[in-house]
Amino acid sequence: MEDHIVFDAATPVLDLLDQRLLPVEEKRFLCHTVSEACYAIQTMVVRGAPAIGVSAAFACALAVREVQHAPDWRTALDAALTTIAAARPTAVNLSWAVRQMRTLWKEAEQDKAVTPDELFALFSQKASAMQAEDIASCRAIGQASLELVHPNDCILTHCNAGALATAGYGTALGVVRAAWEAGLNISVIADETRPLLQGARLTAWELHRDGIPVTLACDNSCACLMSQNKVSFVVVGADRIAANGDTANKIGTYGVAIMAKHFHIPFYVAAPLSTIDPALADGSLIPIEQRAAEEVTHINGRAIAPDVPAYNFAFDVTPNELITAIITDRGVLRPPYTESIARLFA
Repeated sequence: MEDHIVFDAATPVLDLLDQRLLPVEEKRFLCHTVSEACYAIQTMVVRGAPAIGVSAAFACALAVREVQHAPDWRTALDAALTTIAAARPTAVNLSWAVRQMRTLWKEAEQDKAVTPDELFALFSQKASAMQAEDIASCRAIGQASLELVHPNDCILTHCNAGALATAGYGTALGVVRAAWEAGLNISVIADETRPLLQGARLTAWELHRDGIPVTLACDNSCACLMSQNKVSFVVVGADRIAANGDTANKIGTYGVAIMAKHFHIPFYVAAPLSTIDPALADGSLIPIEQRAAEEVTHINGRAIAPDVPAYNFAFDVTPNELITAIITDRGVLRPPYTESIARLFA
């Protein structure tokens, strides 16, 4: 699946598969403006760190068209890029993508002043290249993971780190897809992932669509499943990885990692290089998004709880000592992560 993020430079429009409606409806959400693109990111029309990064890159191109007639279009563009970078706080790919565009803009103007038309073409081409690179990166993660997978393994996942969360193929589900394509006869247990049910709505939908055996499980059944030897290993994606390997991922990941450690089950994180933030020493520095309480207290607009406050942390941070290995597009990283990550960036 590589058509859930489509950019039409002629219009221009960023055309997104609306993930909020899956698996019941497959509808497209069209972004003509920076405001619409930021809304799509904030409301999870598009979600998953790499997919957010690619969408943000295309939003930067939309920004050029939006400000091209402003008296001081450069100042207006600078403000628009800042707005895009701040759409969501945790996924590092978002700010990374905007930084890529800022660097491209700065390099383009070193020799001569660029026009909005020229910059739009540069941004569009760069975003398309980033999209293609992300798909290639996910496939590389899948290939790197094959040394960790055995025939007939049952893989537990949390949230959705599949094609929908990337430009295509997936990170955690890239591991699954590569193993399936290699004929290893694996199967998957997908945590439902409250409160927005990305595992139930998205991961199960993707795998079922691809004919890969998948069984859905309640989030609170992980310990039971592990105690019954139903889980060979866990693999999850990541929204940001600190320099020491501490990893922010969907809320509930930390608990799954603790249970995996207790039952001596390998716990893997699958993520591209762009998800690692070497500027952050450890996970305590990763900003954790808190979303609306209504996501917890309501389903499809209907209350499922009394009128009480609700915690709704979008992510938690899994400490590096609970992570068996980090599978990247540059190979498998092992502890101590401060050293292996430093070598990767060196």
